Amino acid sequence: MTEPLKPGQTIGILGGGQLGRMLAMAAGRLGFHVHIFEPGAAPAGEMAARLTNASYDDVAALEA
Repeated sequence: MTEPLKPGQTIGILGGGQLGRMLAMAAGRLGFHVHIFEPGAAPAGEMAARLTNASYDDVAALEA
């Protein structure tokens, strides 16, 4: 069994559309940081602590 995330930890989200934005807002209210990974325009990026704009098949960007 895995340990639950603690406030202050980072949640990574693939996709920065409206659903990603809503998830990022909720996570922020719970004390989490959010990193959005999105190849295009990312409305969720406004709510995130970090945003990566790269293709989903960009392995180097995903690993970083």
